[in-house]
Amino acid sequence: MRTFSPLTAPVDPVTALSRIAWLLERDRQRSYRVEAFRKAAGIVAAMDDDELGRRLRASTLTEVSGIGTATASVITAASAGELPGYLDRLQQTPSPMPDAPTLVPLLRGDLHSHTDWSDGGAPPSEMAAAASELGYEWLAVTDHSPRLTIAHGLSAQRLAQQIDVIDAWNRTHDDGLTLLRGIEVDILDDGSLDQEPALLDRLDVVTASVHSKLRMDAPAMTRRLVAAASNPRVQVLGHCTGRLIAGRGRPPSTFDAQAVFEACAAAGTAVEINSRPERVDPPDELLTLARDLGCLFAIDSDAHAPGQLEFTRLGAVRAVQHGIDPDRIVTTWPLPRLREWAGTPLA
Repeated sequence: MRTFSPLTAPVDPVTALSRIAWLLERDRQRSYRVEAFRKAAGIVAAMDDDELGRRLRASTLTEVSGIGTATASVITAASAGELPGYLDRLQQTPSPMPDAPTLVPLLRGDLHSHTDWSDGGAPPSEMAAAASELGYEWLAVTDHSPRLTIAHGLSAQRLAQQIDVIDAWNRTHDDGLTLLRGIEVDILDDGSLDQEPALLDRLDVVTASVHSKLRMDAPAMTRRLVAAASNPRVQVLGHCTGRLIAGRGRPPSTFDAQAVFEACAAAGTAVEINSRPERVDPPDELLTLARDLGCLFAIDSDAHAPGQLEFTRLGAVRAVQHGIDPDRIVTTWPLPRLREWAGTPLA
């Protein structure tokens, strides 16, 4: 069902703390609370068994900077072979994400996720662990490109380093999940892409999105999006209108949607069904138009933390509501078919 299976006792303290962080992320709890459990998991992971044992016996865990009353309680219970009450309560809380039981189980991966290399909250390895727990076969790491400095976008040098990290992870893990080398590349004002072409050619997938000048006049924005959608280096057009529907909100960009989606259909570029609850992009009328024009789709989480990978359930519900054939959703495809579509090698 593409949801985290409940843990049962016994569970080690690091796993318990990490799972709590994932569930808090899924439930969109405040970031300080999530980080408290993630930080505690890192502290315990680095602590030798003797020190942990001494502190458990002396009840001095809270004397360690970064471990508070709640996290100490989780560590103590897990170390005693019990299921921590905090974790148990979260696991009994239903996922806030809706479900599409005919489509969600068909999802095999996600083409839009962020790590702590840019503005995400966890390293690629933890994102991979969460994707594997959800039963995915593959996950694309798509951190931001250089222009998005506020999100610590990856320079060419840092992207090259991340490619090496992902390749190394794939060489040392054989648990059924493949990490894909990717990027969420900014679409520049003229429709070109914010990264060196040679580096883009080394990636498995490129998701291209607009993050600046979203109020550009419609003809210029149309040319911008058509250029990106037609670029052979681009596989996915991300959150195409840029709208936000939560908080103060942000109106969608204006453009000739028919021209943009015709370009996507002609190039085989997937239109992203962005599943972040504050985005729900594209809007319903544009999703219907893209369907009718024969576009491919990618149901993506745009996750910035492991627990947010469950957001794809929202996108799946929308795809079902709009009668989109699952075979037109590239995130239901097995890895060989995905690679063939993306134009990347099999290994």
